[in-house]
Amino acid sequence: MLVDLAEIAGYITNRTVMVTGAGGTIGSELCRQVARFNPRCLVLLGLDETSIFDIEQEMRASYPEMRVAPVVADLRDLGRIQHVMEQNRPEVIFHAAAHKHVPLMEIQPPEAIRNNVEGLWGFLDMAQKMHVERFVFISTDKAVNPTSVYGTTKRIGEILGAIYAQNTHMRFVTVRFGNVLGSRGSVLPTFQRQIAQGGPLTVTHPDMVRYFMTVAEACQLVVQAGAMGKGGETFVLDMGEPIKIMDLATNLIRLSGLTPGVDVDIVFTGLRPGEKLYEEPLTPEDQTKATKNSRIFIHTGDVPNARRLLPLLEELVEAGRRADEPRIRRLLKEIVPEYQPQNSNVAALPGMGLSTTGGEARAH
Repeated sequence: MLVDLAEIAGYITNRTVMVTGAGGTIGSELCRQVARFNPRCLVLLGLDETSIFDIEQEMRASYPEMRVAPVVADLRDLGRIQHVMEQNRPEVIFHAAAHKHVPLMEIQPPEAIRNNVEGLWGFLDMAQKMHVERFVFISTDKAVNPTSVYGTTKRIGEILGAIYAQNTHMRFVTVRFGNVLGSRGSVLPTFQRQIAQGGPLTVTHPDMVRYFMTVAEACQLVVQAGAMGKGGETFVLDMGEPIKIMDLATNLIRLSGLTPGVDVDIVFTGLRPGEKLYEEPLTPEDQTKATKNSRIFIHTGDVPNARRLLPLLEELVEAGRRADEPRIRRLLKEIVPEYQPQNSNVAALPGMGLSTTGGEARAH
């Protein structure tokens, strides 16, 4: 994989870099990738104190000369965020923080709006007021033709960022990719746990497919895309060929020295609310441009109409605060017309009951 080390060093070395969601799978790996380029200070921001403690300890042990600033904070607490920004003055932000579990956000959309839309919007506003130079937003293939509240909130995040890129000096870029292997709550550790327990492995549907990439690969490309961005672009990572979850399950059983259907059963549990059989990095109508990195493409989409969208986004935030779910879903559709919500009462496969665990991989 071609990575331009000099280009990356140019915007990270001797700079103050903030990573949000720094204790998560993507956030913590971004910290590792960024630290290689000797930032002046690495600010680790997250709400879960244990995960922030863990990544802080790792960074201090691996990079004893680097200044590390652990911050436990809620992005929605703008007074706290302003204080953190004034103390640290980040020049580059990688924004990996989000509520991202599809079925959970499907049954509590107000929380998805408050965190993924209102939280991002306030944070973006604070970032531009504090003269942040570059803001890299981690998105997902679930934002393309979304069927879930989560995917739609991430598409709205892309739109918000593009509006800020148009109207401020901050370089905002989106990086969109699919599932990372081994992330918390995702399919691979779920299958490994189920095999250790003697099965069965739970797969939501025999035809379900997903794109996969290792977390290290994804984060290297995110950091590279951040260097390429001039402001307003959506970078799409080449995830390779999609993989059938059923094939992943059977191969993992065999790699464990067992026989599928003999030693370990596989059961189908049915799609959960908001889930799709397949993900799409792009729509068929989307156009892309190549970059000098063969794994990174630029999505050339429409420029958002800020005058039309901002009042709708304000209304959406208010609906989230009031926990007005019908209004939230109506506004999501109005803001993102390609949003196609699924019936929340998803039918199970014939003869199978719905399960609270499943084989669908989380975005990141």
